[in-house]
Amino acid sequence: MTKTVLISGAGIAGPALAYWLRRQGFTPAIVEVAPGPRPGGQTVDLRGISKLVAERMGLMPQIAAQQLHERGLEYVRASGRTAAAMPAELLDGAGPVADVEILRGDLAQILHDATTDDVEYLYGDSIAALDEDATGVLITFTSGTRRRFDLVVGADGVHSRVRRLAFGPEEQFVQHLGGYTSYFSVEAPEPLNHWMKIYSAPGGRWVGLRPDHDPGVAKALLSFRSPVISYDRRDLDAQKALLAERFAGLGWHTERILAGLRDADDFYFDSTSRVVVPKWSRGRVVLVGDAGYCGSPLAGHGTALSLVGAYVLAGELAVADGDHSRAFPAYQARMQAYVDQRMELPPGGITMAMPMTALGIRLRDTSIRLTMSRLFAGLLAKLAVAKPDAIQLPDYSVERGDPVGIAAEEAE
Repeated sequence: MTKTVLISGAGIAGPALAYWLRRQGFTPAIVEVAPGPRPGGQTVDLRGISKLVAERMGLMPQIAAQQLHERGLEYVRASGRTAAAMPAELLDGAGPVADVEILRGDLAQILHDATTDDVEYLYGDSIAALDEDATGVLITFTSGTRRRFDLVVGADGVHSRVRRLAFGPEEQFVQHLGGYTSYFSVEAPEPLNHWMKIYSAPGGRWVGLRPDHDPGVAKALLSFRSPVISYDRRDLDAQKALLAERFAGLGWHTERILAGLRDADDFYFDSTSRVVVPKWSRGRVVLVGDAGYCGSPLAGHGTALSLVGAYVLAGELAVADGDHSRAFPAYQARMQAYVDQRMELPPGGITMAMPMTALGIRLRDTSIRLTMSRLFAGLLAKLAVAKPDAIQLPDYSVERGDPVGIAAEEAE
């Protein structure tokens, strides 16, 4: 049976996979280029089948303790007046704000704490080269260390190094969707009262604020529409300068948010992109989460795909007694319909979400107000509830090779 598995990436998918691999008798190690767990990040949600995975991990009490109780999404004018609102309860948690919202950094810390006692973490390092042979993969780390593993997993996000080394250049798999987004913490310029607020400006620009645990702090987002631009992903100062130029002179709280941007120590900036990899494995190397399938921030399902993908990959490896030639195709076969479902973008995509003109913004807001009327919202909620997750999620702990579906388990 395959025993040793190197996972690249200590975000969400990597530690979740390590948790389940340990449960199934494997010996995982996680390599992460950052010097330690990464704090901050945007708010992410758990809904549907991904919440069941978290429950099976026994982590829902910790998640509930860190949960942000967002009331919904408000689009605001420059004056601060509400232009359109999407309350969470109006769509029974099926809208942009779910019933379980948590900061990405908090969820990553919970997963780290659940695995740190029996999983080896290699912080401040990364994979420089991998050489596969008939019995395993020889890894050369950027630190110069060399080690052999039976399998390698890329859980290292949209810009996956494992994918580039084993599958090919990023351009083959990452599709630019026409925009860029940044996240960082700032001093809250107004009480948010548990609402996510977004100010839209002409030119396809979003200025947003989301609640933090501390009411004096907010999670800011700055997003803009743009074709592909050239920038150094390691030069944070240059990225901040780019944003300051793009958003200079806008209304609402933009000036105060840009002032907080200068000193933000949890700053994140990246393109709005989708990742499509036709085949998620190559030999002894496999991808999970954003590295292999990412519907972009517009889709909002990255956390769900990571948690469910990690669970299924570990389970299929266990069912196959570590035989990757059987486990990897089974993992993709079980996940494919669910991934396809979660890769779907909201109607209109970035064009509808971030109009270029003032008229377009007002038309979008009017459309939202009509959609959020009690009549239409009730219909949308019923449609959302009636569309189940496109996956039969086995209980791999019952009996290897004879999984029991969650639906059958709940019926007992």
